Amino acid sequence: MKLSKKLLAGLAIIPAIALLAGCASGAGSDAAEKGTESNPVKIGVVGASDPYWETYKEAAEKEGIFVDIVDFGEYTQPNPALTEGEIDLNQFQHIVYLAQYNESAGEDLTPVGSTAIYPLGLYSTKVKSVDDIKKGDTVAIPNDESNLARSLLVLQSAGLVELKDGGSIFSTVDDIDASKSKVQVTTLEASLTPTSLPDVAAAIINNDFVEPAGLKASDAIAQDDPSDPNALPYVNIFAAKAEDADNETYKKLVSIYQDTQSVIDGVVEKSGGTAVPVKTPVADLVKSLAKVQKDVAAQG
Repeated sequence: MKLSKKLLAGLAIIPAIALLAGCASGAGSDAAEKGTESNPVKIGVVGASDPYWETYKEAAEKEGIFVDIVDFGEYTQPNPALTEGEIDLNQFQHIVYLAQYNESAGEDLTPVGSTAIYPLGLYSTKVKSVDDIKKGDTVAIPNDESNLARSLLVLQSAGLVELKDGGSIFSTVDDIDASKSKVQVTTLEASLTPTSLPDVAAAIINNDFVEPAGLKASDAIAQDDPSDPNALPYVNIFAAKAEDADNETYKKLVSIYQDTQSVIDGVVEKSGGTAVPVKTPVADLVKSLAKVQKDVAAQG
């Protein structure tokens, strides 16, 4: 959210969506029949090639639930697909991202389970330490609202920028106090921040793009703290349509994810050891979503 609008390149998503659109009858309308071999639960993710998803599918099948992992090329796609019933669940975002989607789209997607918190890291191919970044250097950050604000908070914690009023999950580049900041900030589509490294002093890179960029999570020269109580809005979640919030099959799929050690090990390994698995009560997730969404509406 890995808390926290996450984007992966090179995936052929349009044909997959077209096929799904042709056969979808809506996740809510036939939810009771979901999970059979002929009617598997479709879960939208960004990065379906990650090995732990195959482990997860096998674990679910052992419990009698068949799952299809539907791959999406960027973060903007899984929520609309869930809204339209092309998939039944998605797992790619944190609460802040979902709140912003719901508010902007007028939808009511809801968390049905937690997965992990992924610290957001600052990387560089030019310097070994934040202290080596010079005044006036440029740092690139993702341009989607939720990750942009979180990135600015990381930069502030690292002493690279100062945000007016201390910053928040709604901070934008307009909130940077340039006279008190060390660096200039440029915003890019999240999948492009890794490719910007040759041209900038450092870049905030979402976890999904760290490994494809030839980096390791341990290469980060700064990151946020997932143990901070204020990190709840950045817990990554399984999301469903509101009408499916109490679907027992979907609840079981969340439990399988959380309780299968080989899945958790795969998630942590894929994140380079940075993912922090969590079992946050769904009620707390829903409460956090309502608060953040209210704040998003107030910002509008």
